[in-house]
Amino acid sequence: MVVQQHRLRCGAVAAAVAVVGVVASGCSGEAGARTETAPGGDPGHTVRTASDVLTRAGTSKARTSMEMAAGGTRVTIRGEGGYDFRRAVGRLKVVLPKDAAGASEHRPITELLAPGALYMKNRGAGVPADKWVRIDTTTLADGNLVTGGATDPAAAAELLRGARQVSYVGQERLAGVDVWHYRGTTDIAHAARAASPQVRGALAAAAKGFAKDSVPFDVYLDAEGRLRKVRHQFSVVNQGRTVAVASTTLLYGFGVPVDVRLPDRRDIYAGKIKA
Repeated sequence: MVVQQHRLRCGAVAAAVAVVGVVASGCSGEAGARTETAPGGDPGHTVRTASDVLTRAGTSKARTSMEMAAGGTRVTIRGEGGYDFRRAVGRLKVVLPKDAAGASEHRPITELLAPGALYMKNRGAGVPADKWVRIDTTTLADGNLVTGGATDPAAAAELLRGARQVSYVGQERLAGVDVWHYRGTTDIAHAARAASPQVRGALAAAAKGFAKDSVPFDVYLDAEGRLRKVRHQFSVVNQGRTVAVASTTLLYGFGVPVDVRLPDRRDIYAGKIKA
């Protein structure tokens, strides 16, 4: 993958982790009273249109997390920031975990998310500290659903457009908010065809790069139909092995100002990036 690999060793096992950062896995809070019927009618339609509701909401704060098992060790990469769903742009501060021995700290990586592009600062590996690395997400095998270490919040929501076999689990409490929990699987290729133009190219690339087109998910919507939390279970092929990756996106603070300014061309690093 394009992003620098974070290597972990557990005993004699060395596993390459092909991600850079993710938002904190949303804390679900205490479970509230469960209801047997889903609000708003058909659960499938409710989930498939969740991204439209986010666009109307405008902006939100975001936390992400990406978890995977590498060499017998579970790795979690976290990120936090804000996202503008109308412009499909966002900014995340991504924090890599310590090395397996706990001795090595990693500088936070700033990621700017935009239609068809991922910008990274503090990329390391020979990139000057004042420069950004730009990656065309439509050329990545996974469409940057995993490579960047944080799934683009818009892409995470747009993936639900391919939702199938959706069932209503019940009503719960998430960070003090009443939410309605749904579970199902989404088809990446179908989601790509139905996606908004801003993320269609990246999802179309992802439809070709995953070990399985069908992605299990759990999603939590609030009383206004806004996506509060979604967790996708991806199967990623890395160096000939299939790796299970759980990507979680947590949204809150809707309506907050989100200022994302993309780098000028002169601020983008054009040299060779070390692995």
